[in-house]
Amino acid sequence: MTSADLDLWIFGYGSLVWRPAFPFAERCPGWVEGWARRFWQASTDHRGVPEDPGRVVTLVPAPESRCWGMAYRVAPDQASSVIAGLDHREQGGYRRVAVDVRLPQGSMLSGAVMYLATEDNPNYLGPAPLAEIAAQVRRCRGPSGPNAEYVLRLAQALRELGASEDEDEHLFELAARIGPS
Repeated sequence: MTSADLDLWIFGYGSLVWRPAFPFAERCPGWVEGWARRFWQASTDHRGVPEDPGRVVTLVPAPESRCWGMAYRVAPDQASSVIAGLDHREQGGYRRVAVDVRLPQGSMLSGAVMYLATEDNPNYLGPAPLAEIAAQVRRCRGPSGPNAEYVLRLAQALRELGASEDEDEHLFELAARIGPS
């Protein structure tokens, strides 16, 4: 067993792609299969407020899809503090799940931690017409900044990773509707 086998891996598909805000030993792009990114989760604590929630991403099951993101290796001596910080950051309806992350060079990370918001949480908004989602995102702002910044920075980060716009039409079409902030 190598030291990497003892390390914690975190997979991020939203703001963790471009702003992890935790110490990591290594990061690498990758994807999870069978999931699609959607702006179906309310943000009342980061990109909106309780009276006017923003929209942030979660993943929904999609058998033929893959969702690009970033995997982070966290050293064992920092794992508990990183998880505690992420549990606080992702407290608005997200729960931890284990996923397998595929890496571009062909290997796989088994059992990476990912935060997922499912439809049974109180902040789940679910689907809406993209025009309505775009209007909400343009309007909303929270303690972490404008909701539009979240969308545009995520789209930019995924382009830099080489993610295909065809694989993530929901994100890239939403970013195009919002335009530069």
